[in-house]
Amino acid sequence: MTASIVLVPARMSASRLPGKPLADIGGTPMIVHVLRRAEAAGLGPVVVATDSPEIVAAVEAAGGRAVMTRADHPTGSDRIQEAVDLVDPERRYQRIVNVQGDLPTIEPGIVRAAADLLDDPAVDIGTLAAVISRQEEITNPNVVKVIGTPLSEKRLRALYFTRATAPTGEGPLYHHIGLYAYRRAALERFVSLPPAPLEKRERLEQLRALENGMRIDVAVVDAVPLGVDTPADLERARALIAKA
Repeated sequence: MTASIVLVPARMSASRLPGKPLADIGGTPMIVHVLRRAEAAGLGPVVVATDSPEIVAAVEAAGGRAVMTRADHPTGSDRIQEAVDLVDPERRYQRIVNVQGDLPTIEPGIVRAAADLLDDPAVDIGTLAAVISRQEEITNPNVVKVIGTPLSEKRLRALYFTRATAPTGEGPLYHHIGLYAYRRAALERFVSLPPAPLEKRERLEQLRALENGMRIDVAVVDAVPLGVDTPADLERARALIAKA
């Protein structure tokens, strides 16, 4: 099996919830909850990529590993590229899994589901989606939809990502979950490419890959993990983790 490394980007400058990676959840910083769940996926070493010494200190105090990256990256993928080059200059890891640092309740199994898509050598990037079940998500432009051709009951090949309600007609709509597994060569190619026209129009970075002929497959999972963006989200995360 090709060796994998999991990278968790985390920044302090969130506009709606400043300092959120260090937000306390049950006596533990949120970023440490994410670290533990990423480690439980069992894919390989987990490293937090950040531009904040405070986050590095919190991760290291919990026995984890963190690396400092530049503060001026235009995208999260650029931060991930810098981080993997810093922590693995020997290029031992050819699969890079990007788990966002604001998913403190994420199930380790869905992290593995994204990585497993790369077992198909034709796939450049793996990601996740869940069937939309809440009516209000269908027309919400903040809920990104993935349009894909079904390869099996739990797998799509992505054709497009959009903030619009699509596709039309009968059938499920899929809520895209922004967790990615990259082949290292695909990540390197991706960050070397300029922003693409549809990427800029939709404000969706992953369209750059599709516009340049890269293949993205999607594992369909049961539910969208809670992303913590607001104080209300943080209270939900606290309640879920306390219950667990």
